[in-house]
Amino acid sequence: MPAETSSKGKYGLVCPLKRARGIKMSSVKFKHRSVGSRCFDIVLYILLGLVVLVTFYPMYYVFIVSISSANHISRGEVTLLPMGINFDAYKIVFKNSRIWVAYGNTILYTVVGTFINVMMTALCAYPFSRPDFYGRKFFTLFVTLTMFIGGGMIPLYLVVSKLHLMNTIWAIVLPGAVSTYNMIVMRTSFQGLPASLTESAYIDGANDIHILFRIVLPLSKAILATMTLFYAVGHWNSYLSAILYLDDQKKYPVQVILRDIVIAGEFMENGGDVSSSATVIATNYKYAVIIVSVLPILMVYPFIQKYFTKGVMVGSIKG
Repeated sequence: MPAETSSKGKYGLVCPLKRARGIKMSSVKFKHRSVGSRCFDIVLYILLGLVVLVTFYPMYYVFIVSISSANHISRGEVTLLPMGINFDAYKIVFKNSRIWVAYGNTILYTVVGTFINVMMTALCAYPFSRPDFYGRKFFTLFVTLTMFIGGGMIPLYLVVSKLHLMNTIWAIVLPGAVSTYNMIVMRTSFQGLPASLTESAYIDGANDIHILFRIVLPLSKAILATMTLFYAVGHWNSYLSAILYLDDQKKYPVQVILRDIVIAGEFMENGGDVSSSATVIATNYKYAVIIVSVLPILMVYPFIQKYFTKGVMVGSIKG
């Protein structure tokens, strides 16, 4: 057979003629698709485009308003593109020492809280994933009930107060150390690992701690990354715990500062003695703080995105 028509060349590579035939056949199959299938694809793309637009535009609008001039904003001319671009609002934000202190507090709460969350969730999920754990079904049911039955805000506040955790970092990171839903997802992921791994480790003399930290967790990077993202976003966006348990404003996270600025901006806008320019300046400042507060967590997401789908799917295959 001539070299041009062979399926593979000398080094096992598909020849250009075969590749061209494959492309031609795929295009033919695409052309012969039914009209209903093509219409379905068009409708699907339109719906996905609308979802992307509805999701993306609010944040985009906040950004373009934060860098637009006061005159254009007051006349309602800022809709799709920024007008009179300036970064004065961001200069004011970065000069505010209160925001920098809150940023440091938020990073501290997020790092420490996420580490505690992931470790506690793994320590709880591992024994529930073992078939030889005595009373596994009873304890799993007992823990699952906490998803539907809770003491409420006031009993939790009293517990934190009696444990002398008020106005400390532990009041922020300890009450929600384990999420039952995340624990169940991680347990299901652990159950997908081959039982022969743990059996071989037992034969070699390893105990459960060694198996968890040297075998199970290194093989569960996808679910660990997913849980890290879930917990980190929760800590970064949390403000209610800080309002309830913290009295010192120097320990407030950035979300509490953002809440105060947004409310202050609303009060300025509703006040009759405030001029229009001051209102617009407050709006610029408010939107700039929103962008600054959400930007770090948006920058972290692309690095964990590749593990996100895999981790969720692995944790949801089994019940």
